[in-house]
Amino acid sequence: MTLELLEGTAAMAEAAIVAGCRFFTGYPMSPFTGLLEEMSRRLPKAGGVCLNAESEIEGVNMTLGAAAAGARAATGSCGQGIALMQEAIAEAALNETPFVVFNLARNQQDYFQATRGGGWGDYRTITLAPKDIPEAVEHTQLLFHLADKHRAPVVLYGDPLLAQTRVGVEIERRDFGELPAKDWALDGTGGGTGHSRQIWTWAMGKATAPGLGPDGHWRAIAEKFDRIGALEQRHEERDPGAETMVVAFGSAAKFVEHVTAELRAEGHDIGWFRPITLWPFPGDALTAATRGAKNVLVFELNGGQMLDDVRIHAHDRSAVRFIGGVSIAESGLSYGPLLDAPVLRRRILEAL
Repeated sequence: MTLELLEGTAAMAEAAIVAGCRFFTGYPMSPFTGLLEEMSRRLPKAGGVCLNAESEIEGVNMTLGAAAAGARAATGSCGQGIALMQEAIAEAALNETPFVVFNLARNQQDYFQATRGGGWGDYRTITLAPKDIPEAVEHTQLLFHLADKHRAPVVLYGDPLLAQTRVGVEIERRDFGELPAKDWALDGTGGGTGHSRQIWTWAMGKATAPGLGPDGHWRAIAEKFDRIGALEQRHEERDPGAETMVVAFGSAAKFVEHVTAELRAEGHDIGWFRPITLWPFPGDALTAATRGAKNVLVFELNGGQMLDDVRIHAHDRSAVRFIGGVSIAESGLSYGPLLDAPVLRRRILEAL
């Protein structure tokens, strides 16, 4: 494959198309707008459909419909728009309809939204948080696979750096293994036979637990997400067991990786830990990585959200300290001065 210089939104659009996405819709909200524009240019050339929806609610429900018909489908927004999608995302999880949601957020303040959600019922959403554009290209394709594998909506958590930076990337289709047939899809083949398919939360468990009624359906869904939580944890780490471990996710983790490498070169016993899946959170891996650590420093650009998960899973909860904070540019559309390597370095040293 040829190395191409692409903006992040263009790279993710190409990765989605290569993964087989053929339906995309959204409502323009910066920095997600760039992805919508790229899909509107590129997807029709691949035989797909891209629609500019009148609202986020309309967009996510059109995506749900396309996915129910068996298409690989996706939508997205920034966190404010995805807040409006929560009911439909919950419905998709509970009636087992797979699609991808791109949250190209304005900052890191949507962690609770991504990992706790705002819908109803016993469900979660697998959420991947890439640290750079090459990883976003991989994660985009992986998420379409995981959505179909588990029949569930999934989330890519990005940010302005991923959306608007240009880097050289290779876009090639990745093979993540076999998938079950979409024999549940509403493709019209059952019409008039007396065996028409139905996908809806109140279908009394026809898809997952036939004949068991609503109780059997809800229990089967809850058990499925328990299995997903155990199977799909992903993380990255450097020097686990170091005296100081810094925990960060997404683009912020890229800065932590750089600063801690400088500090190690100066003689500090310091490592870092990055949850790649925000849910399922790689808790057991964090427990092992922080065993013996005197300092577990949490850096995220919000008031302290992932902090809760780190406190739950760190080997010594009393060692956990927050070194992040809210830091937003005057425009409100990007990060503020806290996402700056010298500032991060100073915060780490002050915490020590």
